[in-house]
Amino acid sequence: MTERTRVTIPYLREKKAQKKPIVMLTAYDFPCALLEDEVGIDIILCGDSLGNTVYGFSGTTQVTMDLMIPHTAAVKRAAPHSFVIGDMPFMSYQPSDETAIRNAGRFLQEAGCDAVKLEGGEEMAERVRAISRAGIAVQGHLGLTPQYVSALGGFKARGRDAAGALKLIRDARIIEEAGAFSIVLEAIPPEIGRIITERASIPIIGIGAGPYTDGQVLVIHDILGLLPGRKAKFVKQYCDLESQIRSALAAYKQDVESGGYPAAEHCYGIDPKVLETIESDLK
Repeated sequence: MTERTRVTIPYLREKKAQKKPIVMLTAYDFPCALLEDEVGIDIILCGDSLGNTVYGFSGTTQVTMDLMIPHTAAVKRAAPHSFVIGDMPFMSYQPSDETAIRNAGRFLQEAGCDAVKLEGGEEMAERVRAISRAGIAVQGHLGLTPQYVSALGGFKARGRDAAGALKLIRDARIIEEAGAFSIVLEAIPPEIGRIITERASIPIIGIGAGPYTDGQVLVIHDILGLLPGRKAKFVKQYCDLESQIRSALAAYKQDVESGGYPAAEHCYGIDPKVLETIESDLK
């Protein structure tokens, strides 16, 4: 097997220049990240979406740095070749440049990741600039920004009117100029995704932003069908692990209750003479 090249920012820029799609996916633990690295996922995001997928929160605003760091560290340990990004949780960067730099630094020092991601447009440009000046790579996130979903009025597509679309296009330019190495666009019309991608010199990654971006990202639990409930329109499910796991659990339960497990092949042997000695001693 050919040794895989480690993904870097120049590598991602080159993929954009050559119009080769960038593949990005979330991971929150060692096993999933190990498999993603093995199959060649370019970028692995340890997203604050773990609030929903791992911890069962109703949103992402309850996620903290102390939750994100160990998960991101586990992902990085499993993925030496992929470019690993730590998602900065709510209020880990909004209060001040100093707060943003300190927490972004934690992702690199304590988790070993390659970059951080934060949400917001023009209003977060100074945070992007401050983190970048501190020598930390930053990915922006525009469109549907889950940390601000309450203020924005719910999980709805963005940029579907002229004013909203023009703001997204302007915000993308501002975030790029502030120093972002890449931008994620979520839940926007494909046409707006195309305009932003064509105007940008940095990789643009879409999640529900159409086929014209430089790459795509999805949540691993969504593509594997691991969680019940209604999925976003942009989700494509590649298998149904939920039903497979449920069947396996039910089979295990039945096996234990019926005495089918453990069978002889699942047990460790002991020399009959040793057993005879033990039983004799016990008497």
